[in-house]
Amino acid sequence: MKTAPLPQEAIVLAGGFGTRLRAVVSDVPKPLAPVAGRPFLLWLLDGLARQNITRVILATGYMGDLIREKLGDSHGGMSLVHVREETPLGTGGAIFGALSHAVSERVYVLNGDTWLGVALAPLAEAVPTADLVLAVRPVADRARYGSVIVDGNRVLGLEEKGPSGPGLVNAGVYLARRDLPERCAMPNAFSLEAEILSKPGDLDIRAFPTEAPFLDIGTPEDYARAQTLIPAWAGA
Repeated sequence: MKTAPLPQEAIVLAGGFGTRLRAVVSDVPKPLAPVAGRPFLLWLLDGLARQNITRVILATGYMGDLIREKLGDSHGGMSLVHVREETPLGTGGAIFGALSHAVSERVYVLNGDTWLGVALAPLAEAVPTADLVLAVRPVADRARYGSVIVDGNRVLGLEEKGPSGPGLVNAGVYLARRDLPERCAMPNAFSLEAEILSKPGDLDIRAFPTEAPFLDIGTPEDYARAQTLIPAWAGA
């Protein structure tokens, strides 16, 4: 059986408003929030470069011009493609829009405000034929995140935020087929979580469990923790 080539392309979702972080970071978009003296997005891109990614599509929105101005068209030997949404498209709309600019058959997708120190290659090797592979992480309290419902490694849906206790949470790293928008017709703006992950239907969506270091910088408290944790995890 022929082995599918490992993807060398990634999409980074960098278009959010960062409402919860606005109290401490208001002059730049959340992905450019400084962590240990440099934009968080640079830490994320450095991690992609170390894992043989050669092309990154930056799906931007709010203050997207600042991201283009700061990063330009290349970083760490990778080409950067800026795709800016004119109106908010939601997580699903942003991913589907960026996939139309992809050149690889499969593409990694990362949240631009989340650190997950997972090796990407095993994610691609786990279920090469899946429509979407989702990195999930066990946590002691899933209340803030909601949780992923699985049967083995097949994703059946999502449980809303609220209930406390241990569970598997969406860790913000995916592997998507480039033709996913053709296989799953959606409006221009939609939520990946509400419209696809919550009700996969005929799509083959798989969970990839990982215990890798995980941090969402979206709250002032976790943003403060990121100042020391991210450089330590990145080996800086």
